[in-house]
Amino acid sequence: MTTAPPAPEADLAPRQSLAQGPLGITLLHIERARRGLAPWQSVHRRLAAVRPLIDGDDASLFLGAPAMTYVLHLAASASDRYARALHTLDDVVAAHTRRRLAAAHARIEQGRYASFAEYDLFRGLTGLGALLLRRRPDSDELKAVLEYLVRLTEPVAGPKGEPLPGWWVGHAPASNKSATPGGHANAGLAHGITGPLAILALAKRHGVTVTDHDTAMTRICRWLDRIRHSDHRGTRWPRWITETSHAPIQPTAPSWCYGTPGLARAQQLAAMALADADRKRMSERALLNCLADPSSLHQLTTRGLCHGVGGLLRTVQRVAEDAETPTAFTDRLPELRERFLALSPPKEPGFLEGAAGATLAFQGAEPGFEPATEWDGCLLLC
Repeated sequence: MTTAPPAPEADLAPRQSLAQGPLGITLLHIERARRGLAPWQSVHRRLAAVRPLIDGDDASLFLGAPAMTYVLHLAASASDRYARALHTLDDVVAAHTRRRLAAAHARIEQGRYASFAEYDLFRGLTGLGALLLRRRPDSDELKAVLEYLVRLTEPVAGPKGEPLPGWWVGHAPASNKSATPGGHANAGLAHGITGPLAILALAKRHGVTVTDHDTAMTRICRWLDRIRHSDHRGTRWPRWITETSHAPIQPTAPSWCYGTPGLARAQQLAAMALADADRKRMSERALLNCLADPSSLHQLTTRGLCHGVGGLLRTVQRVAEDAETPTAFTDRLPELRERFLALSPPKEPGFLEGAAGATLAFQGAEPGFEPATEWDGCLLLC
């Protein structure tokens, strides 16, 4: 498989999108093939159609060469399947990561704010770190990503000299440009600082650490503690903070990407890495309170992974695996499955918001079902 800069073809990027395109859909076919429920030829055909691979500045865990590497890694498992392609792609990803790191450190040294595209899970170095942790856990590139994430947690100076979180971005969190005047610090798992928290925790659990590793995780956790809100309905966090205010902190949709589930899982992982029993109990209790709040659950109106019931289903399963009382979570799965089935099937076939991801999440929650792959590694759930 060859790599190339983005071509002018309008459909090149969609074909190589893990979130929406054939690469993400292939994760479902790999799961089925690994379980003997579908032929490997269907996987091969889909992968062969995705080329040339994007390896420009936009390439990430969810697009282009790194995305293909992740998919092939799941397809290969412990076999020598795709060995030659993976060897080539590993080198491509390593070189790409080094370029991205150089740009990120140059930005920090110039005193400019970060951006989602630099550090987050979908487009940035957190996602590349998640890939490297699976493919090359002993590599210099993974350690360099972790060192960068440690540096990202160090405070930066605001426009009046006031300290701001190191992951402060100057842009808005979404298409609403007026949502965060002056920039913001994002808390979500997909675009915010809990993504770096999760990969730092996962790396430590795999025995990979760098200087000030624990300090960085603790710094993030303390920031999350400062913005945390608790009342009779439970514990939750704003999606982001600005220089003057927080995003609304009333109960919102319990989504994987921005809601309590993703934040709870990231903090559970960090608590285990830091041997922090109090934080572990707090994070698990936060998710249980979320699951017991019908008004919050009713805000999930799709089956998808990112913003829907599918993401909640998978997150609950992963939290249960490490929970002090696993049945407190697994007992909730039948109700969540019913809620999932009551919603309309996704109209598009993709992974993040479509049918492929929803199916993976739903079948994983079936009694006695054990997924054949860690397909949710790209969501930082494991």
